Order: sequence, then C-alpha cells, then structure tokens
Amino acid sequence: MLETSARLLRLLSLLQMHRDWTGTQLADELAITPRTVRRDVDKLRSLGYPVNAAPGVAGGYRLGAGSELPPLLLDDDEAVAVAVGLRTAAGGSSVTGIEESSLRALAKLEQVLPPALRRRVGAVHAYTVPVPGMGPEVDSEALSTIAGACRDRVQLRFGYGTHDGTRSRRLVEPHRMVHLHGRWYLVAWDTTREDWRTFRVDRITSKLALGRRCTRRDPPDPDLAAYVLRQVSATRSRYQARVRLHAPKAQLEQQVPPYFGTLTEIDAECCLLEVGAGWMGGLAVYVASIGVDFTVLGPPEFAEEVRTLGARFARAAEGAESPAVADPASPDGAESAPPGGG
Repeated sequence: MLETSARLLRLLSLLQMHRDWTGTQLADELAITPRTVRRDVDKLRSLGYPVNAAPGVAGGYRLGAGSELPPLLLDDDEAVAVAVGLRTAAGGSSVTGIEESSLRALAKLEQVLPPALRRRVGAVHAYTVPVPGMGPEVDSEALSTIAGACRDRVQLRFGYGTHDGTRSRRLVEPHRMVHLHGRWYLVAWDTTREDWRTFRVDRITSKLALGRRCTRRDPPDPDLAAYVLRQVSATRSRYQARVRLHAPKAQLEQQVPPYFGTLTEIDAECCLLEVGAGWMGGLAVYVASIGVDFTVLGPPEFAEEVRTLGARFARAAEGAESPAVADPASPDGAESAPPGGG
C-alpha cells in the first residue's frame, strides 16, 4: 500500500484524468478500502481541492471547480507543453496583455521542473526561431469576453469596422471563435441581417457589451474552420475565374482544398475549377501552379492576363542557360554540356 502522501497525489492524479470515479473504482486503483478513499477525499478537500461526491450506487467522485486555483499535477509531456506555450506567449503573440502573466507563470513552472524536462523546454526555445507580426494584435480581455458569451449563450453588442472603412453597430448571437492565419474571427448570428456572419476581432471598434440570453442555433457548417476560410476567401475574391483543368477531380482534390476553390467533375479526364482572388495576376499564377494543363473558360480579362503572363515568363527564360544534363552514353553518367556549349 502506498504511503498516505504518495497515495493522495495518486488519488489527485486519477481525479484529474477521469471525469467520474466510483468509490470502488478508486479503491481498486489504489489498493485500499472504500472507507480509506472517503478519508483521503476529505483530506484533499481540506487542502483546497473541490472533490464533489454523489451518493448512491451510481454515485461517484468528480474533481470540480473551486473558489481559487489549487495546485495541479502535470505529467512530463503536459508540463513541457505548458512551458513551451508560456514561452511563446511571453515572447509576444497576437494576443496582448498576457506577456507579463506568462512570464510569471513560466518562472514558477521552470523552478519546479526536473532537470531533464527543463532541458527539453530549453531545447525547444533555443532551436526555434519565432516569426513576429503574424497578425494584428487583439486584446486578451476581448477574447475572454467573447468566449464567455459563446459559452453562456448571451448576445454581444459592439461597433465594427469593415475592410473598406465602413463602421456600424452590431448585435449578434456569438457561436465560436476561430484562429486563422494569425487572426481571430468570431462566427455569430447577426440579428439585424438575420444570417450568419464572420467578424474579425481586431476590427471591433468599441467595448463589448453583453445582452440578453439567446437560443442555441445550428452552426452554418459543422467544420467552422473551413467555413471561415471560405468566408475570408470570398471577401478577398475581387476577381473570379472559371477554368477547365485537364486532370481528374479526384487527382486534384488535395491540391485545391475547398476554401481555395470549387472543383466540379466534367468527365473522367477533366474537371471545372471556379476560383477567386483579390489580384488577377496572383490568380493566374495560382491556377498555373496547380501543375496540370488548363483551359480558361472565362472571364475574357482573365484569359488576357494568362496570355500576358505567359509571354512575360517566356521572355524571362530566353536568356537563361540550359541546365547541364547527364549524358546517357557516358559510362559514369557524367554531365554533358548543353547543345552549342564550348
């Protein structure tokens, strides 16, 4: 049987990893009697751990939320993950207002990390190059308010500025937040427009105000990440194009995800691509980079852009030297000079 202190730590670890335990299950795990389980649970409560208990045959124990944060037990991988996350937040991220708190928490954690785990965390930090400026900064308090409104299903009021500078007041029923490409997006039901909308959190121009409770709605798409990607793409898609790709749809589905464009099967050898972008030249380069032959179906200005870029690329390559190639007649596969070379 474990000593009392070691047994209490083991009991706490079990309660943290499993939602509900019966007294019998805990007794079996710890090789003690149900009566000892009850005594140990009382000791954890006296230390500040809120262990809830339900009576009866189907009852059990569950670690709940208390009025203050008690010590947590983390396994090795969890401790490393938390420390790396704190280092990242302390070094600057798209969320403002958490750098100092992250440094304080990191100092406490690293003080008690075993040397082996401290070396693992240090290695990740030493051999990782952060890339600053991944997206506009947002206030951590705003994120907390939005997340709480999503959880409690209460309306949010705020001022909002669109990409073209238009400002408006919004009353929404928040559903979820999505973090995409360094930006935070709120997916919410807009009560004025009576439709789902996506809002960039960094474009909220006023203090968030909570409203009345709202009913739960089915989300616009089970895959909210893909939904936001499509919404963002549509917003940026000033130019549209329709292209016949000379390859089967199944072959190209990995290269053309749904948020970049729509693929429709034409036959066993071709498919239709409908795609948009905010820059005509970039749209042409993207289609060409898919890596298969294609035919422009429209609009005419897109076909003209493809012709212009094609001619420009051809002129750019005229003065380039041809790469050396291996001579198949050479017994050792030595490289031969390109035709016309000295």
